[in-house]
Amino acid sequence: MYSDLVSRVRGYGLFVVGLVICNSLPAAQVPTDAGEYLFRAAGCASCHTDVAGKGPALAGGRALETPFGTFYTPNITPDENTGIGRWSAEDFLRALGEGTGPGNRHYYPVFPYTSYTRMKRDDMLALWRYLQTVPAVSRQNRPHDLPWIMSFRLVNWAWKLLFFQPGAMLPQAERSTPWNRGAYIAQALAHCGECHTPRNIFGVTRPHRRFAGTEDGPEGEPVPNITPDRDTGIGRWRKSEIVDYLQAGELPDGDYAGGLMAEVIDDGLQYLRPDDLQALAEYLKSLPPLASGVKEKPKPPKTSDY
Repeated sequence: MYSDLVSRVRGYGLFVVGLVICNSLPAAQVPTDAGEYLFRAAGCASCHTDVAGKGPALAGGRALETPFGTFYTPNITPDENTGIGRWSAEDFLRALGEGTGPGNRHYYPVFPYTSYTRMKRDDMLALWRYLQTVPAVSRQNRPHDLPWIMSFRLVNWAWKLLFFQPGAMLPQAERSTPWNRGAYIAQALAHCGECHTPRNIFGVTRPHRRFAGTEDGPEGEPVPNITPDRDTGIGRWRKSEIVDYLQAGELPDGDYAGGLMAEVIDDGLQYLRPDDLQALAEYLKSLPPLASGVKEKPKPPKTSDY
């Protein structure tokens, strides 16, 4: 009985120490530079860094497994030979807004220009200016591992002609300022729909299933439903719990985000201002609730909504 008591006390002690350590950790510093803030919101670090291979920041090489093959992200440091050091600002604007690189090179839609095209021009330019300040790294881009038919860039031109509609996002006058801000973050900057929306056989996101989750997410991982469906989505989550998740990766049941989402939070979302996180939560809660068949679902709390 004594040993059991000692174990309990020791366990409670470790629990208290853990709480003290967690509460003493500094919160992520919100970037003061507008371009760096947009860089965080856009999730550039997660995709353009080979985390598994411990590669240099933003030097590319990360493998993205998709049903169409494996894509390797490019170097976006200002290195003149292997990065974007020789690009002009207009080159960068065309890449984000039109999915076209220097030399009229049409990009695969695995690069989310289909969402970035909705960004404001001033935001694109601010992001461009920030990327000019990061350390240049000489690292050659790795060729994609794709079926032979996909190796022809003409396929991308045809895909864009059929399915891509460029243009900046316009605010909805009937909606509140926070809602419009949340919609801009979700649809343009953070491009949430690119991962959380299922795609058809042509790789086009299904608009009627937007944000409902998919079994075929990036790197072959299932991606959960983030619509306010009460059974398969986040319908039982409070807005404050959505903010906690986006800021610290903590689920309402005490578990934590894993996989690629953990990187998205650690490298990007946790740096956003509280008002932007609140706006994003407001927007997500306003979406039409859609039932999802994804096996890995967000775990709802036992508490009521609101």
